[in-house]
Amino acid sequence: MVCMCFMVDQRRKMRGRKPVAGSCSRCSRGASVADMRTYTRFCYVPFYWKSWKAIICTFCGAVLKSYK
Repeated sequence: MVCMCFMVDQRRKMRGRKPVAGSCSRCSRGASVADMRTYTRFCYVPFYWKSWKAIICTFCGAVLKSYK
């Protein structure tokens, strides 16, 4: 019997952010617009990435709105 285990994961990385008017609906702290990048990795080697923008909370890190 052969058991193969593939290590595939996804990571989100914030590349830059700017403050935006408004507050988080969860914790009522400040929010910012950020350039995000999602990496899909296979055995720790990234083989696919996608760039997108999101409005995130600066305190709790919740994604409030995403623009893909």
